[in-house]
Amino acid sequence: MSLVIVPIDLAEANAFVSVHHRHHKPVIGHKFSIAAADPGFWLIDTRAPIVRGIAIVGRPVARGNDDGWTLEVNRCCTDGTRNACSMLYGAAWRAAKAMGYARLITYTLPAEGGASLRAAGWKLIGQRGGGNWNTPARPRVDTDELLRGQKSLWSAA
Repeated sequence: MSLVIVPIDLAEANAFVSVHHRHHKPVIGHKFSIAAADPGFWLIDTRAPIVRGIAIVGRPVARGNDDGWTLEVNRCCTDGTRNACSMLYGAAWRAAKAMGYARLITYTLPAEGGASLRAAGWKLIGQRGGGNWNTPARPRVDTDELLRGQKSLWSAA
């Protein structure tokens, strides 16, 4: 099945995340969001595409990466459609680059191999993190147990 990249608003992208993402909840804000959709959706009476996957791109979560030239893919999820993830990662980088950004990053869990990222031309930078956002100086809700531990940092630059 071939797919097309279409814009999607944050509310729709977050609704998709709520249904399809394995371990993350919707995000609060973004710079832009895109969707991978079935081609020919404009031939259907409704104008809404049949969404197979989404990518939500925003400011980096880690303040050390928030330099004004870097964006982060905060959420990427699909309904399992083949090649949708790699298509979204590639399109997200092209859009970020066209907007003048120099770098696009994302993180994966150790159990996630990164095949979609490699297919889209991204490079593994290394392991990062492992802590918890909840600290005595800045109390937060504890990080979900599944999300604790080191993550793999990837970059499209």
